[in-house]
Amino acid sequence: MQFNLLASDSQSQARAGAIQTDHGTIETPIFMPVGTVASVKGVHQRELKNDINPDIILGNTYHLYLRPNTPILEQAGGLHKFMNWDRNILTDSGGYQVYSLSSNRKIKEEGVKFKSHIDGSMHVFTPENVMDIQRSIGADIIMAFDECTPFPCDYHYARRSMHMTHRWLDRCIKQLEISPEKYGYSQALFPIVQGSTYKDLREQSAEYIAHAGAFGNAIGGLSVGEPAEEMYAMTEIVCGILPKDKPRYLMGVGTPINILENIALGIDMFDCVMPTRNARNGMLFTAQGTINIKNKKWENDFSPIDEMAITFVDTEYSKAYLKHLFTVNEMLGKQIATIHNLGFYMWLVREARKRILAGDFSTWKQQMISQMGNRL
Repeated sequence: MQFNLLASDSQSQARAGAIQTDHGTIETPIFMPVGTVASVKGVHQRELKNDINPDIILGNTYHLYLRPNTPILEQAGGLHKFMNWDRNILTDSGGYQVYSLSSNRKIKEEGVKFKSHIDGSMHVFTPENVMDIQRSIGADIIMAFDECTPFPCDYHYARRSMHMTHRWLDRCIKQLEISPEKYGYSQALFPIVQGSTYKDLREQSAEYIAHAGAFGNAIGGLSVGEPAEEMYAMTEIVCGILPKDKPRYLMGVGTPINILENIALGIDMFDCVMPTRNARNGMLFTAQGTINIKNKKWENDFSPIDEMAITFVDTEYSKAYLKHLFTVNEMLGKQIATIHNLGFYMWLVREARKRILAGDFSTWKQQMISQMGNRL
């Protein structure tokens, strides 16, 4: 694998680059649609590839481990073949899902014992078996096992958790050294910076993660309820420490405005369920602001869903038609909204990349942020 930096913005820390893997090139900045259970919810792989066109999508280790399970994925030849996706995949480590199961798990130095949300059965995740599971899934980029702390978080808990995440990283690296790839292509490990919203902990963690010398690095434990200003402050601190010649991934972020602000701080990779989840609830993201398509004001608006025509659905269907589909609870409405929102997110990061390469990113960013904050 290889990461090349192609350009930097003169007025911010924004970068344009390219990650080369055995499944193709990932142009950065990039947004990764979330395909939790081997599917980007509500979207055919054909639509995903032809209309949304991401270089990489995300899968979830916790969910894929439970269903369909790793033996089935191994029989299929890995997740790429199982879901018929020939581009890049990143899998998270399951740490965030374990965090979200706070009433059904116990965290110890060895690992995490948790209860399945499906049938109540008991399972254990350790740094070692999470690496083995991700080998079986076969993603191109895999995440180190970590603990994601909540917000707010007691300083002493955050510090203990951070040091345990660092010890878990050392165990992940050792396990990968004795556990070869299964499907004939390379997998790259990304460690995860933790430390809640404490400046000194984030600095310590970023230095430890940078010292690990991995192909790329991730920032976790943000976008968990803290104010946006805290997120930006922690991201800026960490990006000032992580090596500039390696990709940086901010996990679970976020709104279109969050994405542009964090690109300006030096982030290269993003993922978030927001475009798909909000689409299913009738919220559309556009360059002019957000639309609640369920509102009565759209019932006789026959203009395109988005005048910019980012995807084919924007010109083939009107706001009035989409509002009607939501009113009658027609599944197609959620599909159209999902394709639009994912298409908009992909347009946003690709336009940001173009602007970085052209040298006018900061001016464009400020204009976009002022527009996207509107409620239409």
